[in-house]
Amino acid sequence: MSDEPRVSRCETVEEVVERTADLLATTIDAARTVRGHAHVALSGGSTVGQVYRALGPKLPEWRDVHLWYGDERVVPLDDSESTHRLATGTLDAPDAIWHPLAVELGCEGAAAAYAEELGDTVLDIALNGMGPDGHTASLFPGHPQLGATGVAVCVRDSPKPPPERMTLTLGKLNEARRIVMVVTGEEKAPMLARVLAGPDPEIPASLLARDRLEVIADAAALSRA
Repeated sequence: MSDEPRVSRCETVEEVVERTADLLATTIDAARTVRGHAHVALSGGSTVGQVYRALGPKLPEWRDVHLWYGDERVVPLDDSESTHRLATGTLDAPDAIWHPLAVELGCEGAAAAYAEELGDTVLDIALNGMGPDGHTASLFPGHPQLGATGVAVCVRDSPKPPPERMTLTLGKLNEARRIVMVVTGEEKAPMLARVLAGPDPEIPASLLARDRLEVIADAAALSRA
């Protein structure tokens, strides 16, 4: 297997959405066939909301599929900023097992409870995005959480609102059997080019396990690569 990420170039955002939904459906189905269950880490963002809408009908049977979060905002689960609200509102996954964050415990308590709940479970696929600053999940450049060990940690000072978040650690994300990173838009092109150039400790997204990483991006995002 190559030690560099696989890059899937799509001409449009719509193609990115379909390609990502197909990959998720195929991976979930294969994991369930081999191991009897599937574990997926979801993320937030406008593009992945479209992915979730496309994904639902591609997998008619959702039993034994566990839906986790690579990161989540510490806000009420019905808040407009909640990734759980986004996912449950766009992904039609009857009989799936959802694992929302216990936000009522506060940032530190919720992260500790999530770490205990997920524990040694190996994710079959982790869905990630990337910000123009190179962050992925809620792992931000220069933040100490980037070097955190364990399963999940609290982020109290996210540069993007809301400030309090739970994120899986880089190590936990990199345990996943497969990682997919969705990137769209010209504003992310300079950073995506740097990510694809090689691991850089200042760019969290570049530190995802490259031998298991597939980047699915539109032409605009790949215009500098």
